[in-house]
Amino acid sequence: MNILVGTAGFSYKDWAGIVYPADLKTSKIPPLQYLAQFYDCCEINTSFYGPLRSSTGKQWCAWVNEVNPQFLFTAKLYKAFTHSPIATVEPTSAATLRFSSEDERLTREGLDSLAMDGKLGAVLAQFPISFKNTEENRTYLQKLIAMFGGNYPLAIEVRHSSWNEEAVLHELSSFGVGFVNIDQPLLGKALRGTAHLTSRLGYVRLHGRNYQQWFSANRVEDRHNFLYTPDQLEPWKERIEEIADQAERTFVVANNHYLGKAAANATELKSMLSGKKVKAPGELVKTYPELIAFATT
Repeated sequence: MNILVGTAGFSYKDWAGIVYPADLKTSKIPPLQYLAQFYDCCEINTSFYGPLRSSTGKQWCAWVNEVNPQFLFTAKLYKAFTHSPIATVEPTSAATLRFSSEDERLTREGLDSLAMDGKLGAVLAQFPISFKNTEENRTYLQKLIAMFGGNYPLAIEVRHSSWNEEAVLHELSSFGVGFVNIDQPLLGKALRGTAHLTSRLGYVRLHGRNYQQWFSANRVEDRHNFLYTPDQLEPWKERIEEIADQAERTFVVANNHYLGKAAANATELKSMLSGKKVKAPGELVKTYPELIAFATT
């Protein structure tokens, strides 16, 4: 299949005994390597908070290659390119973004460590909902695409509904840049579920629907405390199949990571898309027994 399903991130303390065996550390198996036995891809979170170190990228490639040579990474673009440095108190826009040539150099080094090993499936530039469709921001996107789009498979995530228009999709298509289709709490002008394809790269991200804590959570992980039901995943299965029918490769990433819920929903989607039970971590199935209908251990 040309659909790769995985999770956003892999290094969470609350996954111990839920996604990972409680004794994983004593077995000396790296968590990423363990995860790669069950899923097709992983979206790198750490590259959002700072450029990925080249040595780290090379090590991760080596780990996954040992257990799943087809496994791929997608990597979040460093937030200096997509978020105001004080995004919690001011809207993000072209006028509030601040990055340096050193940020660009270090970001490229990290991405290259994955690309040189053939493991970089996509670079994800994710913008907050405050980043709206304005002339200034469209010009900035063109600048960002010129900076990274020529060297890496680039996908743009915009969360404000103002971006959901034909002119934007046409422009991304002209640059060969992917549009990220997202599921998120539909608050205010939030972008609703779409099935857009603007390049050979399809991309779907499921953030969960924790309406109560999406903007008011005291902890980041609380925003992603949401478990999709199979009925809620079914419309996304159909969108994913619609995208994948035309795409060369489609990434499906579950970002509702709290207590391993992303891994549980990724397992269900893999099974729903393949039409058969799929292999899943044993601890995960014990934690979420509803996975018995979708998984083997």
